[in-house]
Amino acid sequence: MENPLHPFELHPFMHLSLFGVDISLNKAVLMMWVVVVLVAGLLIAAGASRRLVPRKLQSLAELLVEFIRGMILDTMGREGMRFFPFVSTLFVFILFCNLLGLIPGSFTVTSQIVVTAAFALFVYSMSIVVGFSLHGVKFLGILVPSGTPAWMLPLMIPIELVSHLARPLSLAVRLFANMTAGHTVLAVLFGMVVSIPFIPAPLAVKVGLFFVLVVLIVMRRRIVASAGILGLILWWCLIPVLLSIIWIRWLPFVVSIAINGLEVFIAFIQAYIFSILTCVYLGDAMHLHGHEERVH
Repeated sequence: MENPLHPFELHPFMHLSLFGVDISLNKAVLMMWVVVVLVAGLLIAAGASRRLVPRKLQSLAELLVEFIRGMILDTMGREGMRFFPFVSTLFVFILFCNLLGLIPGSFTVTSQIVVTAAFALFVYSMSIVVGFSLHGVKFLGILVPSGTPAWMLPLMIPIELVSHLARPLSLAVRLFANMTAGHTVLAVLFGMVVSIPFIPAPLAVKVGLFFVLVVLIVMRRRIVASAGILGLILWWCLIPVLLSIIWIRWLPFVVSIAINGLEVFIAFIQAYIFSILTCVYLGDAMHLHGHEERVH
């Protein structure tokens, strides 16, 4: 079976350089451009016909806008609507990157730690800039939890500093790990679908016989009572062949289809988690939640 991690490897197919900087094209860059063009085209098409009774594409776009709007209002309040273009772009871009990666032969951009780290560092840097621009030096008070006694400050400040510096790391690794793990499982299962039919017949029959033995042990009395020795002989002769051809060959395919459906759900969930945490970090920078009265 082919290495399941092979699809995640990046190899440039067009070597380019700009002022000594390597800007070669690879699958990740190509897929990101595909996502940009696809999302832009869908949104333009959705907004082209502003009907009073919207069609399917327009309804979907309106639902998406309302969903992101509600997410921002719940975490940042009305003041956070200034970040609606940023959060909506981030959510839609990550979502389409995740979904397009499920198409056979495509590439999952979010399975690259470099890509997810770039997203996370940009979000974290933006929250820092927003915090200092709104509060100045007082923004450093976010490192002191509300109600912290003065004598605990030397302990709490380093802990809070580490937790805040870990934010971009957790954002990047969470998205990268979930997308890589799910697609690796799918690659293994689809590889089994291809390789299992070529397993030597004796091994396939042995595996089939194992399942038959389990059935015969559990249902032995019922089989003998209903069909007698003839039924027992038929079961011993037919079921190993059927199981070796149908069960062993198609089980990985059926499981892979089920997991593929689960991966669609995970694609939405991971885009939502990344976006909601972005809103939380920006909301903390705007309002300094829980840090108004810090030292008692």
